[in-house]
Amino acid sequence: MIVRKKRIVLYHPQFADASLGETSAKDVLPLSLLTIAAWPLADGYEVVLVDGCLYPQEEAHRRVLEACEGAMLYGTTGMLSFQVADGVLCSRKVKARLPHLPMFIGGWFASVVPELQLETGLYDAVALGQGEITFREIVQAVDAGEPLDAIPGLALRRDGRITYTPHREVVGWDRLLNCPWHLIDFDIYREQQIRDRARRPVERLPRPPSIPEPEPFVGIAYFGSFGCPEPCAFCCSPEVTGMRWKAMPAERMLDDIEELCGRWRFDVLRFHDANWGVSEKRMREFAEGKLARGLRFQYFPMMQSFSVLRSKPATLDLLAESGLYVAQIGAEAGSDEMMRQIGKHTSGDDNLDAAVELDRRGVTTWLTYIIGYPDEGVDSMLATLDQARRIRAACPLSHPAVWPFHPIPGTPMYRRALELGFVPPKTLEQWGSFNQYHLEATWPGRIPALVWRRRKLFQHLATLSHGLARGRIGWWERRAIGRLRSGNLRFASLEAKAFDLWQGLGRRAPAAGGGRR
Repeated sequence: MIVRKKRIVLYHPQFADASLGETSAKDVLPLSLLTIAAWPLADGYEVVLVDGCLYPQEEAHRRVLEACEGAMLYGTTGMLSFQVADGVLCSRKVKARLPHLPMFIGGWFASVVPELQLETGLYDAVALGQGEITFREIVQAVDAGEPLDAIPGLALRRDGRITYTPHREVVGWDRLLNCPWHLIDFDIYREQQIRDRARRPVERLPRPPSIPEPEPFVGIAYFGSFGCPEPCAFCCSPEVTGMRWKAMPAERMLDDIEELCGRWRFDVLRFHDANWGVSEKRMREFAEGKLARGLRFQYFPMMQSFSVLRSKPATLDLLAESGLYVAQIGAEAGSDEMMRQIGKHTSGDDNLDAAVELDRRGVTTWLTYIIGYPDEGVDSMLATLDQARRIRAACPLSHPAVWPFHPIPGTPMYRRALELGFVPPKTLEQWGSFNQYHLEATWPGRIPALVWRRRKLFQHLATLSHGLARGRIGWWERRAIGRLRSGNLRFASLEAKAFDLWQGLGRRAPAAGGGRR
């Protein structure tokens, strides 16, 4: 007699809103759900994983509903982005079709606002923080028909109130399994990456310098650590992870990645670790092992300025030699006082010095700054913009970006923002459209008009200096580079308006010999 395995359905929501013309970067694999699927698979359950980023929304939801027929349970997740809105919409459809199917949600956003998730009436429980062991125990409890209340790390709704089970400690890789990569068909990701090169996907993977335009390249997402030891007051990681950092040993990580190189053949690996550079020893072991094994991909992690500066020059040389081609750095602010409030171990020109160290080794830096923190003054915001300007002027490979502050639940600065009058979204659908840094200010009124104008001017000059506006370096681009280097912005606004007018006239001018047919 054939015994059918009990099925678990996992949905990875879309993080790009198609109604805004966005598409999802197809190198971003559903890592969070792959990790929680590992133990149930090892225990003998069937797992169906639907990645919503691969399909139009209706098609993604249809696939989930089809898989849920006869399933044992359904689970989903979501970062603060459109994932929140798409995830709740899909869950509502599952609940309407199968009202008695056990449903669960986890992830960073659900972990800091479990009450919003549970008040929908959709979910039996919210898994808080690190989810691999918690989800395994949820599956076992549902299968055995046992209550969930004895499982650590859950938020539950009981008698109209939110209750919490005992806290679950963060565990290391000795208790975690590698991702079950066979659950996904990477050929679909490969095909869509090549097709989407002409579009503008969210979180677009930067082109490695070894692959010239217009040759296609293929990337994958990967992570080998959980958590971050930094106490940043604007980030929910300290609350979700307790500032614990657990990392996969470099040798095990290389074994796993080498197997993926043979399985999928990719050009770029994007690390989704919150803080890849915590341990210099581990970075060095990874770089040495990658070179020794002849693994040819290039890679793109998130690091901190002080991780760069405290590393030995030989380590930085080794990272660059091993294929580090972009480092994303949380630069945060350009004033020491603001850095103290944030809690980072960065001061003075550490961000600039780190960018210089990487730039001279041929490594691009993507630096993210924030302006408009609670209680931040105009001078601090202008200091941030000025530091971003100086980095762009000193480091040809750098890409500093300055975003408005975004109050994130589960953070000290979120609580302060509420005290200062910030009115948060009330529903999950509203939260799902709240993360559009590049479209609008997420907290109107906190950034003075003078600062907004200076930020817009910096963005204009930085875009020109990279040759992005016209695809080449000409008179306008050289002028922008000069403005960034000198810091003399007296007539820069007039030049920006003149450039926009000149560009507009050029786009409206008919092509030579052209005419209506």
